[in-house]
Amino acid sequence: MKAKTSNQYHNKDKYMNPKGKRLQEEEMTAQGTPAEDLHEEAEENAFQTEDATQEEAENIANELEEARKQIEDQKDKFLRLSAEFDNYRKRTMKEKAELILNGSEKCISSILPVVDDLERALKNMETATDVRAVKEGVELIYNKFMTVLEQNGVKVIETKEKPLDTDYHEAIAVIPAPAEELKGKILDCVQTGYLLNDKVIRHAKVVVGE
Repeated sequence: MKAKTSNQYHNKDKYMNPKGKRLQEEEMTAQGTPAEDLHEEAEENAFQTEDATQEEAENIANELEEARKQIEDQKDKFLRLSAEFDNYRKRTMKEKAELILNGSEKCISSILPVVDDLERALKNMETATDVRAVKEGVELIYNKFMTVLEQNGVKVIETKEKPLDTDYHEAIAVIPAPAEELKGKILDCVQTGYLLNDKVIRHAKVVVGE
């Protein structure tokens, strides 16, 4: 039994020692497989492995190059957008400053013709003898002025016999109502109130019945 075990290890060592490969080739040659075919197969496998490794490296290099191009493209887009936004910000600030400085230009320009009418009316009053004509002229100028204000978004707050609304009216006095239905309603307007684009810019000062 011991001799047989020793022989088995001896046969195994034949393939494990440095000469094992040559011994294996000799045995395979004896079995009908040429040693040259084994060499060619090994070399072919080596070449295939080398080709696969080189192809993989080329693919990685191509992917890196593509990623670099994309990064450069995104960087260029970012710089362009940043410059455009900066220009937009500066332009907006300039327009805002001009609007604050000259925002009333349109309104003032529309009022100037009314001022011209007032100047002519004052000049005519120096020699006018017909008070009625002067009054009609002033009324025309007033109506023209109110039309200009309305065109610029200014409206008069209605008060006559309207219920008191503290959002629009400011009661400065309370007097006995002349009729039952006028209790809690506006009897007189001491100072006219105005809206600018539906926003109260001055409350109407009114007298309310009780």
